[in-house]
Amino acid sequence: MAHSGEARPFIPVGIAVLTVSDTRTLADDKSGDTLAARIAEAGHRLIARAIVPDDRERIRATVEAWTLDEAVDVVITSGGTGFTGRDVTPDALEPLFEKRMDGFSAIFHHISFEKIGTATIQSRATAGLANATFIFVLPGSPGACKDAWDGILKAQLDYRHMPCNFVEIMPRLDEHLKRGK
Repeated sequence: MAHSGEARPFIPVGIAVLTVSDTRTLADDKSGDTLAARIAEAGHRLIARAIVPDDRERIRATVEAWTLDEAVDVVITSGGTGFTGRDVTPDALEPLFEKRMDGFSAIFHHISFEKIGTATIQSRATAGLANATFIFVLPGSPGACKDAWDGILKAQLDYRHMPCNFVEIMPRLDEHLKRGK
């Protein structure tokens, strides 16, 4: 079972938060506020925060630029994971994934099912890795952001979390690019 490795030091990571919405602004972005507060509370660094409309090219361009920024270890998006015509966040970002994280979606839906029942199937929450950066694509509700952070990301982004976590493998995410050197 998971536990805390108190002997290990806390290692803060750089996180960028993108809200995908045609209607939100920084003044009323409750999901972005929820994530920013939890990031700060955990001791991580909020490197960037932005809001873009439900537009594939703008979503992809913003996230891709962040994955190329050495200060950003993790990108978390909120919004655009449903099935309406404007919900395009997974479609914009999954082509960037070098590796998919199917377990994230499975665990997210498990946590969500416990709270909202079968309504969880209306989300296409997903995650993956691009340019040695973790990308987590969350639904736009503050509740979904809380569930993802509290139930998954808080532990996996904490180096002290045992038996394993994302922070301890970050130095090796781009080792495939170093082969042959």
